[in-house]
Amino acid sequence: MSTEWQYLIVISTYLLIILIYGIYQGRKVKTQSDYSIAGRTLPGWVAALSERSAGESSWALLGLPGYAYAVGLSSVWTAVGCVLGIITAWWLIAWRLRNEAEKYNAETYTDYLAKRFGKNGMLLRAVASSVIVFFFFFYVGAQFLGGGKTFHTLFNIDAAWGTIIIAAIIIPYAVYGGFKSVAYADVLQSIIMITILIVAPIVAFIQLPHTTNVFATSVAEALKNAGTGYTNIIGETSNGLWFGTVIGGISWFFGYLGGQPQLSIRFMAIKNTKHAIIGRNVGIAWTIVAYIGALSIGWLGLAYFGPQGLPDSELVMPRLLVHLFPPIIAALLITGIIAAIMSTADSLLIVSATELSESIIKPYFVKNKNNVLWISRIITVLLALCALLAAFFAPTNLIYTLVGYVWAGIGGTFSVVILCTLFWKKFHSISAIITIFIGISFTIVWISTGMEELFTSRILTFLVAGITAILTTIIIKSNETNIIKN
Repeated sequence: MSTEWQYLIVISTYLLIILIYGIYQGRKVKTQSDYSIAGRTLPGWVAALSERSAGESSWALLGLPGYAYAVGLSSVWTAVGCVLGIITAWWLIAWRLRNEAEKYNAETYTDYLAKRFGKNGMLLRAVASSVIVFFFFFYVGAQFLGGGKTFHTLFNIDAAWGTIIIAAIIIPYAVYGGFKSVAYADVLQSIIMITILIVAPIVAFIQLPHTTNVFATSVAEALKNAGTGYTNIIGETSNGLWFGTVIGGISWFFGYLGGQPQLSIRFMAIKNTKHAIIGRNVGIAWTIVAYIGALSIGWLGLAYFGPQGLPDSELVMPRLLVHLFPPIIAALLITGIIAAIMSTADSLLIVSATELSESIIKPYFVKNKNNVLWISRIITVLLALCALLAAFFAPTNLIYTLVGYVWAGIGGTFSVVILCTLFWKKFHSISAIITIFIGISFTIVWISTGMEELFTSRILTFLVAGITAILTTIIIKSNETNIIKN
């Protein structure tokens, strides 16, 4: 059997399993709460694996290994920033946000913000949801595009067909089972991802000294032979660029502090505080192992292929798998890339759809609140199809430009809002609304004017949003009272 057929059989089997499993979990969805937040019954380990899968996307399997391959040891700072952010989120925020969501009976990310603040809560919900839905709509389209390109790169399948395949697998189980199906499907995908990040480095380390026609027989030798820039932990030292390397890497920390709705909703869905502790332990352990594996794959790729051995640094992981394993095993492991893309796409889709449905459409346009589950499903279908059409017809550079605003704009801004909401009693809805407006606007202006090349907006947005939150809370007085309602 040819290599292409082995790849096709493995990938097709995997996609079919995900589709069937997602729909199987969806059969348990009976209420809107089940659809939006899995009835707040997720076991801790499920929430953790789902959150990690959704959070890493193809970053852990393509982006970070590729970055480690391209720059060497200085890639550590990016890993440090991400790992510290994830640990802080699980240790400091997850259980608090879970308890708060239960207290206010919140079923979506912005539903919590609205119910947490009595006065102007509906306005805050509308503003926050509109921002999330707009940017995440293009984010979903970008994931569909990324899936199509991945199919083309790895399996020589036309990118358009690859995009349709990804959408055709995700849409049915996301529409049928909502967040519950998405969360449990992501568990399988998370297991595949971590398996790759453990198995691939171990096998590569064992085989490297015994392999001929490689750039170096050890990682240390590869880094040394590649040039001084690869062995310098702070990166390029001339012209002060080391400062940008270190700060730019650590800046990823700020986006994890409750500011990514697709991750925070998993905290809110955890069954109870005991399971939040289990989730914390699983999530942190997964993260540490995954990031060590991702960095190792990049550096090992340098040893196997050399600094000029790949046309695209982000191909280092799949090329290494193909080099190390028989075709059928390599294909099985490479499914992790597809898994990573799908886990992010389905998470973004369901968050966007539930925010649009629960925070924008139903409160203002639906009078009968008793049987509205079908409305959520219809909105999910329409949003997914629109995102798919955007992937085909919207300018690709526009889609990726808008996605570029998400981590700094959404992550940095909403991290400030969530932190202030959880830890500062004087923080109020007007301050939150102004903070969202200023944070998002600053990110768009900073990046679109090219200032991102001088200093990362991931830190600056967090600082600007933080200063805005503090000043508006102090200057604008409010007598808001919290509300709890179904």
